[in-house]
Amino acid sequence: MDQNAALKSLGDSWLKALASFQTIGGGGDAKTPSLSFSPDKLEALQKQYIEEATDLWNQSLHGKPEVKDRRFKGDAWAHNPMAAFTAAAYLLNTRTMMALTEAAETDAKTKARIQFAVEQWAAAAAPSNYLALNAEAQQKAIETKGESISKGIQNLLHDMQQGHVSMTDESLFEVGKNVATTEGKVVFENEFFQLLEYKPLTAKVYERPFLFIPPCINKFYILDLQPENSFIRYAVAQGHRTFVVSWRNPDESLRNTTWDNYVEDVAIQAIKVVQEIGGAKQINALGFCVGGTILSNALAVLAARGEKPVASATLLTTLIDFTDTGILDVFIDEGFVKYREGQFAEGGLMKGKDMASTFSFLRPNDLVWNYVVGNYLKGETPPPFDLLYWNSDSTNLPGPMYAWYLRNTYLENNLIKPGKAMVCGEKIDLRKVDMPIYIYGSREDHIVPIGGAYASTHVFPGKKRFVMGASGHIAGVINPPAANKRCYWTGSETSFPKDAEQWIAKSKEHAGSWWTDWSAWLKTHAGKQIAAPKAYGKGKHKAIEAAPGRYVKERASH
Repeated sequence: MDQNAALKSLGDSWLKALASFQTIGGGGDAKTPSLSFSPDKLEALQKQYIEEATDLWNQSLHGKPEVKDRRFKGDAWAHNPMAAFTAAAYLLNTRTMMALTEAAETDAKTKARIQFAVEQWAAAAAPSNYLALNAEAQQKAIETKGESISKGIQNLLHDMQQGHVSMTDESLFEVGKNVATTEGKVVFENEFFQLLEYKPLTAKVYERPFLFIPPCINKFYILDLQPENSFIRYAVAQGHRTFVVSWRNPDESLRNTTWDNYVEDVAIQAIKVVQEIGGAKQINALGFCVGGTILSNALAVLAARGEKPVASATLLTTLIDFTDTGILDVFIDEGFVKYREGQFAEGGLMKGKDMASTFSFLRPNDLVWNYVVGNYLKGETPPPFDLLYWNSDSTNLPGPMYAWYLRNTYLENNLIKPGKAMVCGEKIDLRKVDMPIYIYGSREDHIVPIGGAYASTHVFPGKKRFVMGASGHIAGVINPPAANKRCYWTGSETSFPKDAEQWIAKSKEHAGSWWTDWSAWLKTHAGKQIAAPKAYGKGKHKAIEAAPGRYVKERASH
């Protein structure tokens, strides 16, 4: 068989592999999607592949091919012609496979699933992931006389025992010792959460206390990692009497906890306690990611009851309208949700390690294979990094709560349908959540796409301010002003086009952190300044223990 025939045969085999693809996500009753390819597009792709493969072969005969990919940037790859050729061939095959997925003629969701599957395969198949093909790892093994391989095996055994891949040296961090260190006390607790009150850093505070509701799928100290990048400390330093929800890491005793519990017994309860401690008719509240979704539900429930205890709300990288959910949409269909509902019909826990794995594989090269190569093939210990320590500190979710959330948000998008979702005995209508709202989205967020965050501007009826920050879901949010990094964009507060790109096109860029913009906005809703309290809590709400409290230190079992 000549070279052209061999390459054509390879292209045909890829087509057959794609055609056999059906679905991702475990929906047992999913129908086989319609999938076809234009003969003209296939012919063009095969022609292009043959040309590039021939060029690659010729390059390898007269030197070494040029490889532009950070996985193969080390000198060992550059100085090893066979390794360079292997890497270049892998990249060519990956480009061709992705071009084939783009050429697939099918519905949008099926195409997205095919692309996701091929991306996962491509990430796993990289020659850098295998000792027999990784020139850099081989060179290190020779230089260390096999010590790197021995250390890599030790790292592998350690990670197998702890139940997850190490992204940082976790032994160097301890919650309450060198992360989550802002001074405060626990002033309330129930079986679902602890409420933390932080010590004022100013002589005067604003009369309206500030409540922060973090996501329940992670721990709150993402916004209190170190003093220099702590959003919580920043809020306190701006003169806000600050309270934070610290979610309990669910165990079997919470296996029957529902979405209603998270709204009524956490968000609404926290609002009431902060009112009582602060002696305030109204407070200001902030929700981050799923915490923002829970806060919005709580505000809608309270509105249905004729109550308005919150003067203003802030939503950080939050989905309310789940029309644009980005890559996470590939997992969700009726079959998958029914499977989860059946799994948790009698209660149970969605394990934190499973959630963490899902999110890691949304960025497989950065959050999975990068550490496989470093930890196991090269025998390296990843450097200390507080954010990655937090990322590895996973949390469980109660099964019934998780199943309700999947159906009513990602699958059916019921929160934006007035009266459709029943929460805490109320048919919620977000059109009744009428208050000033600050909405923040990160431009490169892969968990809450910027379009999804922006969509909230069309949900709430009150005065809104939308701000877009640079970077992703976490790095975009954690951007203290002192670091003088990145930028953010602001635009009209009265005109919000339907499409986020239209808003972005007319927005104004500012250097630095969006925190200063938010702080200036919040102060206009915080009331007058009063003397800072000398003690924690008030009345029946007394200090229980020092922040960050017991709940945040509970680790999810693996």
